[in-house]
Amino acid sequence: MSNEEDIEELRKQKLQELQDQAEGGEAEEAAQARQESAEAQKKALLRQHLTDGARKRLNTVKMSKPQFGEQVEQQVIALARSGRVQGRIDEDQMKELLSELKPDSKSFDVKRR
Repeated sequence: MSNEEDIEELRKQKLQELQDQAEGGEAEEAAQARQESAEAQKKALLRQHLTDGARKRLNTVKMSKPQFGEQVEQQVIALARSGRVQGRIDEDQMKELLSELKPDSKSFDVKRR
């Protein structure tokens, strides 16, 4: 009898583990779905407020400097949500925005004696 009770106890433990894993997987899937939804909303906002040229320029920046590109995207979204964007941002305005947000380039002057 002891052996059958042990087997039954192991079955219960394994079933509980599987249920816990399933619940964890569902939470992970929900988080991923929320992230994909937020990404889709961000892309829609950018498409709505940027011209094709500005979007291409932003994508080029994102490819070379991903963190800076994300920062610029967040800034454009913040401007759009606050209502400070009249119409759409064109390529020239995007250049201005990029130059404003670009970290100051440090120049090193080498002086020879």
